[in-house]
Amino acid sequence: MRELHFMPKAWQDLGWWMKNDIKNVKKIYLLLENTCKTPFDGLGQPEPLKANYSGYWSRRINLEHRLVYKVEDTQIVVHSLFGHYQ
Repeated sequence: MRELHFMPKAWQDLGWWMKNDIKNVKKIYLLLENTCKTPFDGLGQPEPLKANYSGYWSRRINLEHRLVYKVEDTQIVVHSLFGHYQ
């Protein structure tokens, strides 16, 4: 199982969720756990991103927000937990 690494924006995003929408924090944790185990399938409808985001993947947190991450050899790098491919 790969380790999680959060970029600074992802930490800020997680802080926003914890302060403003605790209901979705549990879903985010489940998505992160599932992403570490199976980065390319599973919860949140994982999909590879294209164009400027080639090499990145996303999973749905809800209709508006996505978990955006990149899979590396030993880790999952979380880039964003807020918005739609920002």
